Amino acid sequence: MIRYPFFLALSLSLTLASSAFAVTSAELYRPAAHTFGKFEARLGFAGGDGVVGSFFLWKEGSELADAYWNELDFEKIGAACELQTNSIFGMPETNHEGRGYGLEGLCSGYHTYAYEWTPDYIAWFVDGTEIRRDTGDAAAAYADNATEGLQFRFNIWPGNANFGGNFTEAILPVYEFVAWAQYSEYTPGAGDDGSDFTVAWREEFDARPSGWQMGSWASPLNRSTHGAQNVAFKNGVAVLALTSDGAAAYAGTPPADDGSAWEEPAAGAPPPAGDSGGCRLATRRSRTSSSVALFVLAALGFFGRRRVRVA
Repeated sequence: MIRYPFFLALSLSLTLASSAFAVTSAELYRPAAHTFGKFEARLGFAGGDGVVGSFFLWKEGSELADAYWNELDFEKIGAACELQTNSIFGMPETNHEGRGYGLEGLCSGYHTYAYEWTPDYIAWFVDGTEIRRDTGDAAAAYADNATEGLQFRFNIWPGNANFGGNFTEAILPVYEFVAWAQYSEYTPGAGDDGSDFTVAWREEFDARPSGWQMGSWASPLNRSTHGAQNVAFKNGVAVLALTSDGAAAYAGTPPADDGSAWEEPAAGAPPPAGDSGGCRLATRRSRTSSSVALFVLAALGFFGRRRVRVA
């Protein structure tokens, strides 16, 4: 194998990575972090093989080499719109994943996803039903090492055959819809309606809300770059788009959160009715450059599932 000096290889790989894919993804996040409490969001994931969508909680700076990683995920993967949950923690980080929940309709309607994070447990809920609970050392990893709190984050990005499925640009554009997000403080024995949690704030996305930002860095697997133009706020819904580079901004009408299902788009299908935003394809980039970039990135180990912020 050819061995490059590290900085030369890094420079080469980053240059090639920027020209290897013609896909723009999206991330919406709230920089303010919150400690123990209930983190909720109402959303509909995007369908499509290889399309990964997430509602995750993140400790800022987890990706740094000398930092203890803390991350909790709801993650949509695969053509069958399967839900995976993750608890990623440690130094170096280890993923403790959960799958096989048998849930349906995650990409054809809105559902409520929630985390309960307390000093003693972390639990994942879908539409009020608990699907996973971590206790003991798995909970202590957050109580002891995420004392500055966790951030709300949502994103959509292209996976690959090793994670997420077999992505193809023919399916684009696809959209993840977020109707609202809510945080409740942990108030044991004194919460709302007899619970242990008291609502602190609720965000309904009638317009771009203050206190939220859009990502502008490479997505996990380095197969796209997040762009602020791929997050839109329409009819009280935040829309995260996965598109070809240069696509027009989302200008459609998000599905109403009225309990009805919407039809998942087939591969290569046009946007749903009313989406005048459409997909304006950019000039396709060189397949040769893509192949070389993939080789270099793989050789350098850049295909780990990390959410690395690029300054």
